[in-house]
Amino acid sequence: MNEIFDFFLEPYRSATALNTALELIAVLTGIASVWYAKKENILVYPTGIISTIVYVYICYQFTLYGDLIINIYYTLMSIYGWYMWTHLVDNHHIEITRTNSSDKIKAIGIFLFTAVFVVAVYLYFDRFDRITDYFDTLTTGVFFAAMWLMANKKIEHWILWIIGNIISVPLYFIKGLGFSGVQFTIFLILAYLGYKSWKKTLNKNISIS
Repeated sequence: MNEIFDFFLEPYRSATALNTALELIAVLTGIASVWYAKKENILVYPTGIISTIVYVYICYQFTLYGDLIINIYYTLMSIYGWYMWTHLVDNHHIEITRTNSSDKIKAIGIFLFTAVFVVAVYLYFDRFDRITDYFDTLTTGVFFAAMWLMANKKIEHWILWIIGNIISVPLYFIKGLGFSGVQFTIFLILAYLGYKSWKKTLNKNISIS
């Protein structure tokens, strides 16, 4: 048991109080954001923006360039999603729907473009030399596609979050960001619950229409 605690706490013994506090803020606001997403509440975006901006700084400090790119993109997509969720079309807010063929092609395109871009960034910094970099590339592509689908209220975004979170949980512990590893564990649970909640709402909307 002590070995587990040592593995979790060792990276924080050399971390500054500022970086530890910032990671906790990013974790708590990130969890709040996913909780609000599950509830289909617009607060998903302001809380998410706080979390991602803080993570941009943290990832830069740890030279986690793949994760840094993810969080810059999350911030921009949160602004876009905030607009989409509050924008009225024919006096109606955007509703939860399933992806069509066009959505799937766009999501795959986002994944592939992102993966190539992340590899190029790592090569530019001469840093594509750790096993975690390969997983960073994979999760970045998955999360980019998921974020775009979420902004457009496509229920399948939860499936991508689940896949990405399963990969990210052990990955963040390996990177030495234990609090973030716990965060992604909670994300995984919330993503499953979010999928069930959105599916219930979607089925209800279909039955009404």
